[in-house]
Amino acid sequence: MDIITFCELDINLFEDRHKVENFNNGVTFKADIFIINIDSIFEFEENKISNGKEKFVSIAIIEDESDYDAFKNFGIDTWIKVSDISKINSLINLIEKRILS
Repeated sequence: MDIITFCELDINLFEDRHKVENFNNGVTFKADIFIINIDSIFEFEENKISNGKEKFVSIAIIEDESDYDAFKNFGIDTWIKVSDISKINSLINLIEKRILS
């Protein structure tokens, strides 16, 4: 999967088979998956069409309940709690099988 993050994440979280770039460092491909947090929602909204493949999925990282309330108005596809971020590959694999296949 081609993944673009709009927030700082440890690239070592992701399986080697994924290409991961941070939007703020420049990107060289279009994303299958975008990963955002509450601080990057507007930047994501402004750039998702020009930087995403025809079919893409957005993952929001939720720190607390108020983040969920803010995200629900933006049509985010899926969420993960920051405390569960180590399980991000399981979520990506599920997305790959169920949504992007």
